[in-house]
Amino acid sequence: MTQAEREQENGKEREKEREKEKDKDQQRGVKRPIVPASIPESLQEQIQTNFVVVIHPGSRTLRIGRATDTLPVSVPHVIARKHKQSGQPKHEDPWLLRDGLNKPESNEQRQNGLKMVEQAIWSKKMSTGLRRTPVSAEQARSYNRQVRPAVLDSSSRLKWTNTGQQPQYLVGDEAVYVSPSDGYDVHWPLVRGHLNVHPGPGGSLTAVLADLEAIWGHVINKQLEIPLKDLKYYRCILLVPDIYNRQHIKEMVNMLLLNMGFSAIIVHQESVCATFGSGLSSACVVDVGDQKTSLCCVEDGVSHRNSRLCLSYGGADVTRTFFWLLQRAGFPYRECQLSNRLDCQLLQQLKELFCHLNQDISGLQDHEFRTRFPEAPALLYHIRLGDEKLQAPMGLFYPTTFGIVGQKMTSLPYRSQGDPEDPHDEHYLLGTQSKQDQSSKCSADRKPLSRPAGAVDSELTGPGGSAEPSDPHRLSSGGGGAGGSQGEMELGPAQAECLMGPGEAEEQQPSALLSRKSAIMGQFESKALGLDKAILHSIDCCASDETKRKMYSSILVVGGGLMFHGAQEFLLHRIINKMPPSFRRLVDNVEVITRPKDMDPWLISWKGGAVLACLDTSQEMWIHQREWQRFGVRMLRERAAFVW
Repeated sequence: MTQAEREQENGKEREKEREKEKDKDQQRGVKRPIVPASIPESLQEQIQTNFVVVIHPGSRTLRIGRATDTLPVSVPHVIARKHKQSGQPKHEDPWLLRDGLNKPESNEQRQNGLKMVEQAIWSKKMSTGLRRTPVSAEQARSYNRQVRPAVLDSSSRLKWTNTGQQPQYLVGDEAVYVSPSDGYDVHWPLVRGHLNVHPGPGGSLTAVLADLEAIWGHVINKQLEIPLKDLKYYRCILLVPDIYNRQHIKEMVNMLLLNMGFSAIIVHQESVCATFGSGLSSACVVDVGDQKTSLCCVEDGVSHRNSRLCLSYGGADVTRTFFWLLQRAGFPYRECQLSNRLDCQLLQQLKELFCHLNQDISGLQDHEFRTRFPEAPALLYHIRLGDEKLQAPMGLFYPTTFGIVGQKMTSLPYRSQGDPEDPHDEHYLLGTQSKQDQSSKCSADRKPLSRPAGAVDSELTGPGGSAEPSDPHRLSSGGGGAGGSQGEMELGPAQAECLMGPGEAEEQQPSALLSRKSAIMGQFESKALGLDKAILHSIDCCASDETKRKMYSSILVVGGGLMFHGAQEFLLHRIINKMPPSFRRLVDNVEVITRPKDMDPWLISWKGGAVLACLDTSQEMWIHQREWQRFGVRMLRERAAFVW
């Protein structure tokens, strides 16, 4: 046989071997990757960051811009939609008002919270070593009640938004300044970090998503000057909260890729992006927003799930509390109403102008402010204030001051209920693993039990109807394959019935450990943790002492809700005083960072999203439009940089 014939024969043999291997793989059911094996060359090209749009949606402010921009465009995250029929009743989503404020106990709780704040102010000494002299509201009230505004100009020169062209909707500042008589409904599509789904007009999931699409599309088109038809050439990075609603994120991704037409998307968490934006490898990220405060410990770009915590209060609650304190002190602008959006905007400005967390500033001080409203004269007011400027922001540390009753104040990450489009999620993995554990455990425990004469055999009926002897001690202790009470909590009803008969399952399921754990969780979530206690809780949930030490050494505060003078020193003092004594020896230096790289705190998370677009490691995180069309939400589980 010649050399050429031998090589030809060897080639045929190798081909046969490959065919056999393929047949064996098919018989074994080898899992194939859901993404195409070969990615076209066009997708492997270096991504141009000026064609990446970073979107950071906040409850009150939308931040959006190209990844190459120095600063994002920031607009109020609001839309005004024209009534479809004349005479239709007006609907307006509240700005500062919220549920749980008009309960009979609200005022009592607010007063109790204020007493705790006053005690805390008095107990902390000033830098001079002296204690502050408390200033009562009566001292300021007698002066403020006599104040009358001075007219600066007969016209404020501010005008309502021109609706002469009858636009179907208005976005951002135009929506804020739409006249109440023009026949528009005003909607804030996000509330406390989630889609603002409610039973009122415009509160359906479809309507809220349509509002988001209209706002984002308008800003991209008008402010970023990107024609919407060209979005097929752009990619998008979407920042989402650490504790998120999967259904909402799925719908938002669907809207961005299929409705708006972006070519690809990355979904990432705000806390991780905050560490990217600040240049820190590890940090306890404290994001104080307008409507919520979220905390999470991030280590080397990974968010620790157990450390995630969301508090349903933020800067808006401080603003509302400041208004209550102003009223106690005889606020001279007596027409101010929390139901008026322009008054809410004024109160936000007054909070940012006057409030602080510097205990060295004490005594009565005189201030002035101006009011400028459409179709009204510009007025100048004088006001005298004392401790109100310090008491309002301290509500973040004593949340009972907000007077919110009967609301869920603390959120923890829960396991998702599952998605029919993603059948092989963690529920599937947990269920199959539990069944395997149970079958191996049951086979190991199948031992004959000695019984007294006449005793009735105790039987367990499994799903298949077969009866097997059981160990009553194992059942009473809840010790299934997953082990102990925690394991039983992880099992669904179907898996629990494998361990006990149908009758017993009905008795055990709502009782004992399950109900006890639910009660504990319910009590925890109904409590309003102060910001300092929430930080300590989040760090304490980290697995190792070394990780905890890192977190104490780097507490990163982002968001616009804690941008008060003296906030850094105030928070540091409270953390050091309340941290466990065992860690005071281990932690060399507790550090609170509020302005990394001299950046504004509200900008840091968005900047981290822009940094993410430039990283080589993010290339495999992109979800392309055609992949989403084919595989749907499964792509988030495969590509997200966090456990979906």
